Amino acid sequence: MCVFPIANAGAGAMPAAGSAAAANGIFPDTYIAALIESGAVKAALSFDDNQLQPASLDLRLGTRAWRLRASFLPGAGKTVADRLEQVKLHEIDLQAGAVLETGCVYLVCLLEELALPADVSAAANPKSSTGRLDVFTRIIADGVREFDKIPPAYHGPLYLEISPRSFPILVRSGSRLAQMRFARSARSCGLQSGLTPLDSAALRALQSREQLVSDKIPDISSAGIALSVDLQGSAGGRAGRLIGYRSKRLCPVIDVDKPAACAVEDFWEPIYNRGSGQIVLDPNEFYILASREAVHVPPLYAAEMRPFDPLVGEFRVHYAGFFDPGFGHTLAGGAGARAVLEVRSHEVPFILEHGQIIGRLIYEPMLARPEKLYGAGVKSHYQAQKLKLSKHFKA
Repeated sequence: MCVFPIANAGAGAMPAAGSAAAANGIFPDTYIAALIESGAVKAALSFDDNQLQPASLDLRLGTRAWRLRASFLPGAGKTVADRLEQVKLHEIDLQAGAVLETGCVYLVCLLEELALPADVSAAANPKSSTGRLDVFTRIIADGVREFDKIPPAYHGPLYLEISPRSFPILVRSGSRLAQMRFARSARSCGLQSGLTPLDSAALRALQSREQLVSDKIPDISSAGIALSVDLQGSAGGRAGRLIGYRSKRLCPVIDVDKPAACAVEDFWEPIYNRGSGQIVLDPNEFYILASREAVHVPPLYAAEMRPFDPLVGEFRVHYAGFFDPGFGHTLAGGAGARAVLEVRSHEVPFILEHGQIIGRLIYEPMLARPEKLYGAGVKSHYQAQKLKLSKHFKA
């Protein structure tokens, strides 16, 4: 079991449950700071100044990890610690750092734990850089029946399941691979955050006011606003126009805490447009692609991409699905920000064509405007991006 003392953190203004201001919505950075101050979010070590993002909190690896023979969920009335005894192979000390191998499943006890109020739930996702390394992560908590979802009033530790798919990674205590959002909601509808996203009418109205995506006539439905894939590319050369990257095999170790330390050519094979306007996704390969549309998340909203939609194809299009308030926002330096897609096909090869729908964005309201927007006031590696690998690779 992970038992942690309460850490001190800066306070933020948050309306009390039941107050007129306590509508349903995603917590901004100031409200998350208030959760920390109240002890609803605790940590074994003092919180870092840059852990708070506009609408999420970075989560840090603790000192202990376990290699598992299989992934699991604890289920109702059971703790992760109890189930761990049945599936662990060996324990790993992360204080000096350790390499997590591809094809293996690990579980790490996080430095953060929760004591949530009765009207606050939480949801987790891999960080953008984690997804772009093809590292699959999921949060597990005591008594839960679903990954990445923490119910209201949860009190207890948090664990992160980690499974590197393409590259071995070096991690240590304090490394950040996942992020967590908090939401105030009167009911759960089964989505990541537990909130009801904007319906099609509200999305159309918001698109008209704020231009959420750059298409003049976007595809909007109750499932969200559609994004399509760019297979035309840009910056043409002798080899053609670059449209993406495919991961190589048998690569060196990537230190997740060292940006701009890896040479692109050691890990990635570039993919060029040679006129066909399509690529074939191999089930055994991992691809980095980009959306055809520029994406905009206004300051009073948060967005999330659905990771898998069987209606558009047999592939997973996004590991790290959170889009913070201010992503692509002009005043935050983000005009023209594309969504970078982490793509894996499922059981069969699948042909992707330029302009094909590859996923949908859902938008949810914030409880308040964040103090700092993505790309403005916080260090944001992917603002105003086009096709871009993770921060670990040299330009």
